Amino acid sequence: MNLRCQSCGAELVVAEGLRTTVCPYCAAPSVVERPPSLDRPAPTFALGFALTHQVAGERVKHWLRTRNPWCHSGLKRASLQDVRGVYVPAYLYSARADSHYSVSIGENYTETETYTTTENGKTVTKTRTVTKTEWRPLRGEHAEYVPDVLVTASRGLSNPELEQLEPFDLRVLARYEPALVAGWVAEEPSLSRDECLRQAREEALARVARRLESFMPGDSHRELRHDTRLEEESLDVCLVPVWVLAARYAPDKPPLRVVVNGQSGEVFGKVPISWVKVLLTVLGVVALGLLVYVLLGQGGRS
Repeated sequence: MNLRCQSCGAELVVAEGLRTTVCPYCAAPSVVERPPSLDRPAPTFALGFALTHQVAGERVKHWLRTRNPWCHSGLKRASLQDVRGVYVPAYLYSARADSHYSVSIGENYTETETYTTTENGKTVTKTRTVTKTEWRPLRGEHAEYVPDVLVTASRGLSNPELEQLEPFDLRVLARYEPALVAGWVAEEPSLSRDECLRQAREEALARVARRLESFMPGDSHRELRHDTRLEEESLDVCLVPVWVLAARYAPDKPPLRVVVNGQSGEVFGKVPISWVKVLLTVLGVVALGLLVYVLLGQGGRS
């Protein structure tokens, strides 16, 4: 898509899937306002960055330094200048959940029982207190509002990665304004709305299941089943702040991605293990063991 810079008038080409660009001639940031579509709706909300580039870089540096000692050494040479701030599109979902549930509730009680045992070659009778459980069926209804379920709308940042960065502070959620993302990399949704809606519903139902588990009466319960209907659903695009480092530690390997919550500084990434380091460590331990064995053997013969 072509965009005219409002500052110097240069004609710029904006890559598909991005909402922002920076003019190479005058460094002026611009925001693309594409017509919204079903799978690429305009953002409704946005969360601003609270972490500076320097602080985010330090968090990544510390994270890399404290990873497994067998991680690939190329990771520690990654340039922190490559840490980039990205407004990642996500869907913010809320709904009312109406549940019908059935469960077996266990109530504990104690009984004194008599038993025989052998002591000093003699059979003796003793008593002991045992705990037993009486099970009773229970059915009921439960209604609750499930707010603020956040699922990724980006193919670049998977939902498990986003979950590792949560929670985001939604108390400072703001209505989207182009000025908020100007000068930053801002991505448009690349996952379909239906796909994200299914994911959000799954997370909402999982929350309801955990809530039902938590308030069951009795001393224990089993066979909890529920049929939950989600009503009054809302689904809005929200841009969330994420610092990203993509480090290519080997030319024939995919890059490692480290992501940082742009508000809290929570860091997540998967560290590839250097099997060369593992092998050298194992060989070193074996060599040390052989050396100790030889020294002890010589000492025994002297």
